[in-house]
Order: sequence, then C-alpha cells, then structure tokens
Amino acid sequence: MTSLPLLALRDVVQRYGPVAALDGVGLDLAPGEIHALVGENGAGKSTLLKILCGAMAPDAGTITLAGRDVVFRAPADALAAGVSMIPQDLQLVPGMSVAENIVLGAEPVRRPLPLLDARARDRAAEDALALLGETLDLGAPAGALPLARRQLVEIARALSRRVRVLALDEPTASLTPRETAHLFATLRKLAAEGAGILYVSHRLDEVEEIADRVTVLRDGRVALTAPASSLDRAAIVRAMVGREVRASAPAGTPRGEEILRLEDVGGPGVAKVDLVLHRGEVLGLAGLVGAGRTALARLIFGAERRSRGRMWIEGRELAPRSPREAIAAGIGFLTEDRDVLGLIPQMNVRENATLAGLRAFCLGPFVRRARERAAVRTHAERLRLKAPSLEAPVAQLSGGNRQKVVLARWLLTRSRVLLLDEPTVGVDVGARQEIHALARELAGEGRGVLVISSDLDELLSVSDRIVVMRRGRIAGELPAAGATRERIMTLATA
Repeated sequence: MTSLPLLALRDVVQRYGPVAALDGVGLDLAPGEIHALVGENGAGKSTLLKILCGAMAPDAGTITLAGRDVVFRAPADALAAGVSMIPQDLQLVPGMSVAENIVLGAEPVRRPLPLLDARARDRAAEDALALLGETLDLGAPAGALPLARRQLVEIARALSRRVRVLALDEPTASLTPRETAHLFATLRKLAAEGAGILYVSHRLDEVEEIADRVTVLRDGRVALTAPASSLDRAAIVRAMVGREVRASAPAGTPRGEEILRLEDVGGPGVAKVDLVLHRGEVLGLAGLVGAGRTALARLIFGAERRSRGRMWIEGRELAPRSPREAIAAGIGFLTEDRDVLGLIPQMNVRENATLAGLRAFCLGPFVRRARERAAVRTHAERLRLKAPSLEAPVAQLSGGNRQKVVLARWLLTRSRVLLLDEPTVGVDVGARQEIHALARELAGEGRGVLVISSDLDELLSVSDRIVVMRRGRIAGELPAAGATRERIMTLATA
C-alpha cells in the first residue's frame, strides 16, 4: 500500500428532508486494501455507496480518486473512472440472457461497423464466471434463475470490467460457502493487483476473514476506523449499536397443539414432505440451496399448486389455490427476495404494510386513513422501524428496514402461522437480535413460526426444533438442544 489513498471521501453530507443519512463522513481506501464498512441498518452505508458510484449526488463533501477530485453525475461516470459496485438489490434485466446481463453497458463490438460480437460477449461472460469458479447457461434468461444464481450474475458483471475501486454491498447474502470462498479468492487477487475493495457486510465473521481495515458507521457518522487485526467482534458490535448486544437463545416455550400439519405434500421443487408445526414453537428449516425449503413455503402459501398430499391448519383441511386464500386462513409469508416478491417499491411504508390486510381498515369502499396510520405506527414502533415517515417511499429505506415493513404486514394481518424465509439477510446485528426476539415473542403468543435460513447459527439460536431438507424431502429432525452445525450439515449432504 502507498501513502496516497486510492480513494478518499471527505466531509460527505446527504440529507433526506430533515434526516441526515450522512453527516460529515470521511473514509480512505488504499491501493490493494480490502476495507470493510459496517453499521446498523439506516447507518448510511448504502447511501455512501450510491454517492461513490454516481447514483446520487451528495449535498456536500468531496471525492478524490488517485489524488484528483472527481464528480460522478451518473453511474456511467463512475464506471468510466474505474469505480464499480455490486449492489445489495439486484439490478439485472430479467428478460435478457445471463451473458447479456454480464456485459451490459460494455458490449464488445466488431469494427469498423458497430455490430455486436456475440462470441466475444460469451467469452467475456465465461471468463467473469470462471473467476468465481462457476458456469451458467449463458443463454438462459436471468429472471428465470434462482436468487443465488442471479447474485452470481451481478457479481460477474462487476468483475468483467477492469476496476480500480470495487464496492460490494452484502455480496454473499445468497451465496453458498463454496461460492463465498471463490468470491473471497477473487477479491484477494484483485487487491493484490492494486485495486481497492470496499466491502459492506453484516456478517462479522466475513469481515474478520477478509478485511484489512474496518470502518463503522452509526447514525450517519463514523464511529470507528481501525485495522481489523486490532478489533474483536464485541468491539465492532459496540461501535455499531452503542451498547452491548447479547446473543438470543431459545426460550424453551412449551409447545401446544398442532397448528399446521402436512402429509405427503409434493409439488414444484418438493418431492414428498410430512411436517408438523405446533403452537408456541419456532421450527427451523435447514438445507442446501435447491433442497426445497423455499419451494415448500410457496406450496404452503398457495404461491404454487400442490401435486399431492394434504394440509391442515388448526385442524381444518386447507388447499389454498392462491396466496389470498392462504392469508385468509391465517398464513403469512416473509419471502427471501423481499424487494421483488415482498414489496412494491413505488408505494410508501404505510401502503406496503397494510397491503395484505387493507380490508380491515375499510368502511365500505373508503379507507379509514387515521385508523390505518395508527395501526401501522404501533407496529413500526414495536419493530423499531427507521423511516423518515410512514408516507416515505419504501424504496428509500435500508434493506433491514424494508424487511421490517414486510414483518409489520404480517403482524397487522394477525397471521397464526408465519413462514419466515431468510428473515435476517441484509440485516445488522442489532436488528437481527430484534427479529429473533420477535419470532420468540410471536411463538409465545401461541402462533407457529417456521424459520427458513441458510445461516446455521441463526437456526441454532432461535429454533426449538430443526428439520433438515435434502432433494425435496425431509432428511432428518433435531431438537435444538442436541443440534450442531456438523449434525445439520451431515443430514443436508449425506
């Protein structure tokens, strides 16, 4: 590393009305450095990345690249200067192919005529995927891929360009451990070649593994910058939240009678499943990508049609033909892809929160707005939702706060069975514990909670019982008290 920063941000300010998302933030990135940026949801991390990559102009402050002041008026300006970003919210074109998405904006052409060079395009796409140790069907529509595969396409797009500064916002949220290892190897290679890497993640084990330095943002200001080797996880968490955060543990709530029963259930992605969920229980559902966990939740919620089997909720047989029927029966579903399947970005916080239960606030054809606002405000306060107002577009919120809006929706509908698919992806350590505590609290109220997660520590922390899926079937079941990461993975892979 040299004494001259590759990238320097000085006194950066960004306001949304009266709220200061960034308040005088400064940050340096050296050539060859992997610099982690962490903080709670709403701390300003995503806003800082948007400014860095030209998607937003700061209200004040300067950006210096290799010793020269720069102004990025659009993402194209940042890309031209060698600054690229892998966003948390995927920005693929669903109808375009994998190869077309990877080279989008930098398509190779044949000269002298500006004609697309399809062979060169496919080679560039293959080379970018090879950096991640992956191969995909280059002609497949990106929108038809599972979320984890789409994440890889987004990462490959950034890697296909020669970058001086690469910013990554929660890049491993949907990746398997093997895919994460390939990504880390690629980042180390880029850093060794002199690139600067700005790495944003809530996964502190990743920060400890990959980062040279750590900067912590809290409430739009820099709370800490230090070499990663000088920090332990507790120090980072204290700087993030300004208090001690203790890991939650299953409360051991006595479970009641059956609230949900599946017998011989099958459908798209699910071969055959028998499952029972009890009142007062948090049931963890583990398995590798493609094991059928999300597919099972979609069958329960009526988003896919069952091809076999029967289902009962509170002793009444149910065969939902649509999510509407499942919601009416008392089932709520927090989807793993909240931005595509869970929210309508153009609508505000209040409208998104009452989307599934608006009828409860209606008098004939009219919506009783005061009653609606009061109900949403109650649950927003319960979830510690950070938003400029209930009328703010949900797209303005951080990832974790958007997650809380979806959670508020199912609290408002008084769902008796809650399906939580990857509930803490992109959520900071403080909000993660709040969501775990909420799951326990809801179970304590007599609901049944099914938590699907790729994070084994999360399942071990919050679950009363853990069921493991493999190839569309139940591979085994473990009581939380006797479960370990090794036992879960043995069932998932045996």
